[in-house]
Amino acid sequence: MNDEQDSESYRLIAWILGIAVTIAIAAAVIPSVLLAVSSVSAPSTGTAAPSKPAATLPASDEPVVAAGPVKIYFASGKVDPAADAADKLQPVLAAIKGGAAKTLRISGYHDKTGNPEQNAELAKNRAKAVRDVLVKAGISESQVELRRPEMAQESGDAQEARRVEVTAIK
Repeated sequence: MNDEQDSESYRLIAWILGIAVTIAIAAAVIPSVLLAVSSVSAPSTGTAAPSKPAATLPASDEPVVAAGPVKIYFASGKVDPAADAADKLQPVLAAIKGGAAKTLRISGYHDKTGNPEQNAELAKNRAKAVRDVLVKAGISESQVELRRPEMAQESGDAQEARRVEVTAIK
């Protein structure tokens, strides 16, 4: 092969890769463009029909949130919620008592420092303590979903790792 044939081969490969990238981008963009176009209302013809807002669907694994998340913070190594925990939980309590939500999802968080098993157990016990506050406020245990303890993302704030989140789910 000479230099001219090599150059032609590289141009062909580059052209094929360009087409492949273009197809991939189009496949990623076209569904959102179609969704945007379908949600645009038709031009007005003088007789206005009531317009309905476009329905927003949650991602398949994402719950529909009625209220929250409410964050309850804990002291280092402690499982007892602060005295104002019941007050902070009022938005999710109102959502479930008012029928806007069916379930209260409780997620306990911990950080990466120390023993991971002990941290997960601490997060689980904090979540149970918050569940107990909710039950005392009149919520049935069957309406409460305890999630597996989660590791908090690195935010630089140690308090964020020592929290329980409560979300009212429709």
